[in-house]
Amino acid sequence: MHVAFRDMNTKYGDIVYLNVCGQPMIVLGTHEAATDLLEKRSANYSGRLFSVMSILSGWEWLFSVTDYGTQWRKTRRLLHEYMHPNAVKQYRPIQEREVTKYLLRLLEHPEDFLHHGRHLFGAITIRAGYGIDVDTDKEIDYLEIAERAMAAFAVTFLPGKYLVELVPILRYLPSCIPGGHFKREAAEWSPIVRKMREVPWNAAMTALREGRGLPSMASGLLERTSGLDPEAAAEQVEFSKDAVAAAYTGGADTTLSTLQNIYVAMASFPEVQKRAQAELDAVVGPHRLPTFSDKEDLPYVTALIKESLRWRPVSPLALIHVSMEEDEYKGFCIPKRSAMVFNIWAYTQDPRLYPDPQAFKPERYLRDGKIDPDVQDPAGIAFGYGRRICPGRHFAEASLFAVVSKLLHTMSIEPPRDESGQPIDLAKTVKMTHGIISYPEPFECIIKPRSPEAETLIRNACSEVEAASA
Repeated sequence: MHVAFRDMNTKYGDIVYLNVCGQPMIVLGTHEAATDLLEKRSANYSGRLFSVMSILSGWEWLFSVTDYGTQWRKTRRLLHEYMHPNAVKQYRPIQEREVTKYLLRLLEHPEDFLHHGRHLFGAITIRAGYGIDVDTDKEIDYLEIAERAMAAFAVTFLPGKYLVELVPILRYLPSCIPGGHFKREAAEWSPIVRKMREVPWNAAMTALREGRGLPSMASGLLERTSGLDPEAAAEQVEFSKDAVAAAYTGGADTTLSTLQNIYVAMASFPEVQKRAQAELDAVVGPHRLPTFSDKEDLPYVTALIKESLRWRPVSPLALIHVSMEEDEYKGFCIPKRSAMVFNIWAYTQDPRLYPDPQAFKPERYLRDGKIDPDVQDPAGIAFGYGRRICPGRHFAEASLFAVVSKLLHTMSIEPPRDESGQPIDLAKTVKMTHGIISYPEPFECIIKPRSPEAETLIRNACSEVEAASA
């Protein structure tokens, strides 16, 4: 759909009006148009369409899909307290520790790198959100719960996927008749979505009551209920549960997709990998792993992460915004309750903003050895616009820096070989899946330590992590 919308805007202009079964839809063709409306006029463009599937499949609590209102504002406010730029610094030790463990898994079982990535970001998010260490608390498979729930999310909110979203009366059809497949799918997803919201929260509360809970978003939010009357405390708990589950929902899979694309890029553009490693060697040296304190001295690595957000965006079409009142833009009338479609993929592939957009070029963000402020930061597109911008973006970018810097400092990534021994061009052969969250299709690559010293560095760092945790 992102390609079709791009072509539609190319033919008809930056603002295209569609009437979809009586629902006004405005397709915004450029980043500038999206900024003008969704950012600069965010007070009017922060609504959401009513979603039948969100209710049927159990997502009605998720503030990113709820309409603008009291529930949205309270949940967003709670989440912001733990995800603003200064707040996310408290999670750096968690990110550093989990990435170090990830490197050891990668060293010992490089063929499972896709699984290791999912484990990494799931472990970071669950530890920060709930104070749960998934490697020691093995009674419940929190990562499987999240994976199954996010697989449902990726399909549920794909625009145009379900006719019931356009014709809500269809929700009353029996699930057993032809056309009732959406109810059967929703009934299958609802229990797993409920588990994702309830199970880790309950486990965190049990640990806190028993005096073995770790500092986390959940523990901090629970402290806010002390001194409240029972009714207010119960309400606060529900909003807190929603906020942490929202972080759990959005925190892992988006960064996972970006990391997978970095593997594709590093195997496809070896000159980029070599330049990043040369910078890491010069700044960090061979005797330690990079840390957050090195970030200012690693502009190329920072630019590489920016390019990874742009090259193959995680959400080609973001969740639709809604105009809450009638508006006018460039002489066009935008009706009240219009669905506002913004095409992240088209904006990040716009040659006006990013010349030669198909190429992976971190240097496009650099000038005189520093990040060029005149180049559009793709994070300003990839994480959305206005009041609906992803609240966990700073946490996500920090997690990406932690893993990418350490990965490239210690590991070499190469493309697989075909039957004749020639390297396979992953950039051409690995396609992206369809969904509200898009991933590279499964692929292989060759991962090995850059040197015996790098292997020793990983093992020693992991031993230090284990000793500190004992």
